[in-house]
Amino acid sequence: MNHPQAAPARLILGKTKNEEFKMNYATIKPRDIANGPGVRVSLFVSGCTHHCPGCFNQEAWDFSYGEPFTQEVVDRILELLRPGFVRGLTLLGGEPFEPQNQGPIVDLLRQVKAQMPEKSIWAFSGYLFDRDILSGRLGDTREYLSYLDVLVDGPFIQAKKNLALRFRGSENQRLIDVPASLAKGEIVLWEDWQTQKKGMEEYAQHQG
Repeated sequence: MNHPQAAPARLILGKTKNEEFKMNYATIKPRDIANGPGVRVSLFVSGCTHHCPGCFNQEAWDFSYGEPFTQEVVDRILELLRPGFVRGLTLLGGEPFEPQNQGPIVDLLRQVKAQMPEKSIWAFSGYLFDRDILSGRLGDTREYLSYLDVLVDGPFIQAKKNLALRFRGSENQRLIDVPASLAKGEIVLWEDWQTQKKGMEEYAQHQG
């Protein structure tokens, strides 16, 4: 008896300079509390050209590491995000702003915001917000940035490593409020409940 074959998974493709790139991902953490406020879903993409000394995730430098990023993976992420206690999605790597990775990530973010606009989106990048991302050196990032709430930017620098820092590994890295920065035309740093009393009530509500 002939059995019908399952349809192949649809790859999410990104385009850069008229070329198509498929993206791999290293892992998904469904309940992450280390990379942004509250409980989050964290996607670690594959591929990074920074190669920072002391990087905690060196295996993800390789663009071919891990598994193909398909619509089935997107659907899994969307389901993981649905519970009310999950605050949002965090993008890490690897490097989420590598030109090869931007198209698939933007496709994911479109779907997240269309279905769950209340979820916050954070991204970690070794590129600098003002020098690299806004300059156009990495391509047109306007739609990508329109979905982000916070960008943690800058390479990890081992000599500036500080374990007391919240949501970042070294002192050169910045937590940038992306919507406020784009609106003001200058970098506005993100501040959470630890540095602003106005956030304490919201934090307590989510913990309760």
